[in-house]
Amino acid sequence: MARSSARARKDTPYPLDEMFVQVHRSAVGVLWRFRTEMTACLAAAAGIWELDKAVTATWTVVILTVSAVAITVLPQTRRQVTRRVCCTLSRHRIHRVCFETRMHTRSGRLPLVLRIFPTEVGERAIIWCRAGICAEDFELNAAEIAAACYARQARIEGHRRWTQIVILDIVRRDTLAPHYVIPSGLAAGPPPGRAAS
Repeated sequence: MARSSARARKDTPYPLDEMFVQVHRSAVGVLWRFRTEMTACLAAAAGIWELDKAVTATWTVVILTVSAVAITVLPQTRRQVTRRVCCTLSRHRIHRVCFETRMHTRSGRLPLVLRIFPTEVGERAIIWCRAGICAEDFELNAAEIAAACYARQARIEGHRRWTQIVILDIVRRDTLAPHYVIPSGLAAGPPPGRAAS
């Protein structure tokens, strides 16, 4: 058994694939996948450290409390923070659904999310498909992608010029839907005082 797996590794024309899969599953791969969260935490810690050196501890707490309240109370800042958090969450969920639905190469390499940014209805992800994965794979798993990203719908579109790039729209809200729906009185039956014929 060990001899056949060693021979398979020796006969593979792509020896770097196994190395990339090992890096992806290692601590370096975890650090790379969580780079956004780690950068935000390090920036917040450095900012608090510098603020604590500039003013007293009491003023640091006051400034941080006012900043947190301003971020959560003001609609525009709250919306921006919420959208960025949703983008980060969606990037992780796209990776997970690609793994669970077997949208990866035979060696285990997942598609690469090049960029993800907020839109009016949700998020848009630009994904680089590795060899063996195409836009049709994403279209076949659109329902699973929508469910994984906690969205209403997932729309997949191939890039017009490069077939290895997939544009994935994650639709969370319908901006054209009415905010107040007037219920119909027709289903309730005839109006009071009128006999049904």
